[in-house]
Amino acid sequence: MLAALPAEHRQPMMELARGAAFPGATRIFEEGGKADRFWIIRSGTVALDVQVPGRGRAVVETIGAGDLLGWSWLCPPRQWHLGAEARDPVLAWEFDAASVRALCTERPALGLALVTLVAETIGDRLRATRTRLLDLYGPCGGGPVPCL
Repeated sequence: MLAALPAEHRQPMMELARGAAFPGATRIFEEGGKADRFWIIRSGTVALDVQVPGRGRAVVETIGAGDLLGWSWLCPPRQWHLGAEARDPVLAWEFDAASVRALCTERPALGLALVTLVAETIGDRLRATRTRLLDLYGPCGGGPVPCL
């Protein structure tokens, strides 16, 4: 994701970054929790999941190197819309959301570029979630009876 930012915006963002590591099978955040940071994955994979009543967690997408982990920090109420779990060891750049929002206020061109990238990520995640939920709850073989 950082590679997609114009060059003049990457350095100010990286000045806010700090390294983060998550062992495999580690819950990174839970759906509904406070979204006060986000990550750019450097290596490893993370499963994004949604709580399905009566069924537990359903993975809606798996993301990896170069991907944005977490977008809920951008808009109120700043609560995670999905949960996340490291599938294997993950290295990432971690960003404090309040610091990034302040930087975006100071540098509106950077803010617009970042919001555009985050909006693209939101769209991708919503499409992936919709597809996964259709796989889980859509009719079996095209018939009117849901798959159970």
